[in-house]
Amino acid sequence: MNTEKKILEMAKDLKPYIINKRREFHMHPELKYEEKRTSAIIYKELISLGYEINKVANTGIIGTLKGNGSKIIALRADMDALPINETTGKSYASKIEGKMHACGHDGHIAMLLGAAKIISSMRKNLNGTVKLVFQPAEEGGWGAEKVVNSGLLNDVDAVFGMHLWVDLPSGAIGIKEGALMASVDSFKINIKGNGGHAAEPEKTFDPIVALIDMVNAYQKIISREISTFEPAILSITSINSGNTFNVVPENASMTGTVRAVDLDTRNFIIKRMEEITKGYAQAMRCEAKFDLFAKPSMPVINNKKLALFAKSIFPIIGNIVEPKITMIGEDFSFYAKKAKTLFLFLGIRNEEKGIVFPHHHPKFDIDEDILDKGSAMHSIFTYRYLKDF
Repeated sequence: MNTEKKILEMAKDLKPYIINKRREFHMHPELKYEEKRTSAIIYKELISLGYEINKVANTGIIGTLKGNGSKIIALRADMDALPINETTGKSYASKIEGKMHACGHDGHIAMLLGAAKIISSMRKNLNGTVKLVFQPAEEGGWGAEKVVNSGLLNDVDAVFGMHLWVDLPSGAIGIKEGALMASVDSFKINIKGNGGHAAEPEKTFDPIVALIDMVNAYQKIISREISTFEPAILSITSINSGNTFNVVPENASMTGTVRAVDLDTRNFIIKRMEEITKGYAQAMRCEAKFDLFAKPSMPVINNKKLALFAKSIFPIIGNIVEPKITMIGEDFSFYAKKAKTLFLFLGIRNEEKGIVFPHHHPKFDIDEDILDKGSAMHSIFTYRYLKDF
């Protein structure tokens, strides 16, 4: 039996362990930078397997296992949950009110712990070193950036990660060369006008009218200034102004997000929004300020050679498909500042089991029967990358 088949068999044997760990994490979700219980479990597991441990990014863990070569690969799993109240009714549902693993990170941790066991058992056959990155705060906390800035991955050749994905059928492996996930920017626009009586609008500089015109103008950036073949989204997600029916307010504001898979496109949209904000405010005799109020996350762009390599080694695990680009963001993009990166999707959609709800939904769940495939993917990629890439 060759090594890849042995890994598959080990992963299948570990399925009860992987599912049990997933359920343990699911029942005790922790939000970004609160993952102390989760980290303690990971620490104990890795120590028992002979990994050297470094703590990182407040609550993160990096476990290092040294083999017999000079190449170094990192495998990443994110750990944080979301502020969502679970309504699945499952026996393993969240025990913490208002917190839930509604994105699959509990499965990511469990799959990487399964891989930790397999890789540890193969230590003598590893032609290099593996670093297991259990990262906190993917959900808006930019935990990946803190891991990168720690310097603990400065010697890494490649970083591999995956996401359980409800848009793919259970067990399908989604591999895409190049752009896979979008950049994420969060913006806020504040408009200052001149308030007054609603019955005398001619005596006011109405910030609401200016805001409405800006919203329409922003959408024309996407529909009239960006190619229809270039994925880009501009969404207004909140509008605030006034508090009574008979007063034109002094101020108005809105927030939203910009998503793109090409940095030039992203930069163009931001530039045009700034110009439109200034121009429309001036035309309506108001003042306006455009701000990016959160740190941007760049697009996830897969290394072409790594993607082709993965396509060549993963058919033994499952059906390979090419996923569509998603406008959802992922802070995995930060790892590309240090090394070659590859981010894959592992399908979990199973209509017979009712696993159809989208990520971040209170009824989100995963098909646990495929979790051993994730552990096998981590392990086979590590073994083959250190041996052949």
